[in-house]
Amino acid sequence: MEYELSFSAADLAQTRFAVSPLWEVVTSFRVLARRSDSAPHQRWAAQVRPRIVRAGLDRGRLAGLVPADGYLADFLNPTPAGPFPTLAAELDAIRRTPAGQVREDLRKLAVEGGDTGRLQSLHDDPEAVLPKVADEIETYWELALAPYWARIQKVLEADVFHRARQVAEHGSARVLGELHKTVRWDDGTLRLVRRHCALTRDQAGSGLLLVPSVFVWPRVLTRSVHPDPPQLAYPARGFGGVWEPRTTAATDAVAAVLGRSRTLLLAALDTPASTTQLATHSGLSAAGVSQHLIALRNAGLVTAHRSGRSVLYARTSVADQLLNP
Repeated sequence: MEYELSFSAADLAQTRFAVSPLWEVVTSFRVLARRSDSAPHQRWAAQVRPRIVRAGLDRGRLAGLVPADGYLADFLNPTPAGPFPTLAAELDAIRRTPAGQVREDLRKLAVEGGDTGRLQSLHDDPEAVLPKVADEIETYWELALAPYWARIQKVLEADVFHRARQVAEHGSARVLGELHKTVRWDDGTLRLVRRHCALTRDQAGSGLLLVPSVFVWPRVLTRSVHPDPPQLAYPARGFGGVWEPRTTAATDAVAAVLGRSRTLLLAALDTPASTTQLATHSGLSAAGVSQHLIALRNAGLVTAHRSGRSVLYARTSVADQLLNP
């Protein structure tokens, strides 16, 4: 089936990009829900899936709102106010979702055969249950995305800056025609060939919001909720390299400043790890690793993220630049 989104001059003028943490939440959760460890997300899924299962998130409300295929609840992707919204701002928008929209989204899920039994309380009292949905999303974020956000965000922002430059140099029509193989621009109309993704002007407001995503590949996803502008989430340029091991070419130079032990720990944090894992990998004592991590965190070189009873540490983008100038 082919959907058409017509554009006026005003619609083109209102077309914009945004990096949305919540789009990464729903698309990454869907990757895990499909239980497919094929490239390009195999490395990430192998690390994250056990944490999600231990936390029970594979059996919670989010799992009901984001099934493995087909329709997912539109209220999970509110329209960002700016190009780089925070997760907190987007969660606030979820908490304010009108009850009518929540129930309409649940109706659509039920029509497609979704497991909506666990969502009955959300249907009955959206105002009381939406904050619990937001809390569940926050837990998922801490376990699945926060430790990796620096590298994900880098790819998403690079995509936005690249396409914004392309718009300036070649115009919006060319950029719209290069988003994905199922999307093409044809004389004032954006044509989208997708079975599950409706995108029509009568179902949404003016303009268009384009959202790059690391996890949406190999397809695109859409959101059309009047009076908001339609949203189209597409695979970001370079998403396939997000999980590739990063070299640490400048370790000797960094070690001269930070010391060998702290540089060794930074190099080991190519993937997030706990104090115990780092101690095993480095040969340092757990107490010594903990002291070094506190210093590195205070310097803005690592971040800490709660994962059950343990804490996962991750390199920041600043540390990446030190190790890979």
